[in-house]
Amino acid sequence: MKITAAVLERDGIAGNYAEERPLAIRELDLAEPGPGEVLIRVAAAGICHSDLSVINGTRRRPLPMVLGHEASGHVEALGEGVEDLEHGDHVVCIFAPGCGRCTPCAEGRPALCEKAARHHAVGELMTGHRRLSLGGRSVHHHLGISGFATHAVVARPSLVRVPREVPPHVSALFSCAMLTGAGAVFNTAQIRPGSKVAVVGLGGVGLSAILGAAAAGAAEIVAIDPFPAKMEAARAMGATLSVPADGDTVAAVRDLTAGGVDYAFELAGSVRALETAFAVTRRGGMTVTAGLPHPDDRMSLEALKLVAEERTLKGSYIGSCVPQRDLPRMLALHRRGLLPVEKMLTHRLKLDEINLAMDRLAKGSAIRQVVDLG
Repeated sequence: MKITAAVLERDGIAGNYAEERPLAIRELDLAEPGPGEVLIRVAAAGICHSDLSVINGTRRRPLPMVLGHEASGHVEALGEGVEDLEHGDHVVCIFAPGCGRCTPCAEGRPALCEKAARHHAVGELMTGHRRLSLGGRSVHHHLGISGFATHAVVARPSLVRVPREVPPHVSALFSCAMLTGAGAVFNTAQIRPGSKVAVVGLGGVGLSAILGAAAAGAAEIVAIDPFPAKMEAARAMGATLSVPADGDTVAAVRDLTAGGVDYAFELAGSVRALETAFAVTRRGGMTVTAGLPHPDDRMSLEALKLVAEERTLKGSYIGSCVPQRDLPRMLALHRRGLLPVEKMLTHRLKLDEINLAMDRLAKGSAIRQVVDLG
């Protein structure tokens, strides 16, 4: 079938996306779903820094590629062997699915699935196939999703069925932002009610962590970011304090929290932000990082503190989530008003506005933007 999609044909572009137009709107061929695959009509796709990092070359991917990994849609057709979905089902896409058979999956850690990582790194679906093409030439899939398109074929493990009454522009934000941010709070850190929490970096993932910390009963939530508008948004979502990211950040947070926070989350994808998060964590506390810095970046760490202060430094990928378990739980909290993810939605746009959206993201003038695809 013919579809319309935003195709990245060249990377290494560091700005001025509206004029450079790294994402070209193309008509592509999409093959029918094979065994273990599902054809969906994409309804909404969120725009994430992980998409931008492919465009600017921070995270290299094979090209050409249809980007987009935070998406929701409706089932259109089922490949052989898929028996637990039906035509019309509302589904959310998962960029870190699990095969259920490798060691991480057996340990209940599907985000670290070896099979998914191997195939996604080379632009394939988890099934080992590519279903996109342009003029007979294969086009790569982004993290097994490629949601910046009118339709997508994905592997069955890359989908979670959700209630039909959840609006697609809302459910899409649970696909990455909420699973990663709130998941880091609920699963990786497992914060205790009454805790002091700091979140460094207030994009969609950071604000999801703010929402998660509030839902988990944190007594103090410190929002840290260089943009005043984002700190104001964080306050509207449950932050009790806000501190600008400048040269006095660490001293200010330690003063406001009487020595530091119990849990600090770095969600900016920056080594400097990670060092800040570690510095504002109290003795005996935990620092969690879910940002994705450049692969060549290295952090400076006063290693003695790990022992002398019994510190914990943990990584978190897609919030250490088991999506089939955690997504329904988070949506239940959303229905109760405890995870109002729609508060972070600043722009809704059409597919042909996507390069402009990347400019907004790079400049920090947007939090979460969603492409409405119908």
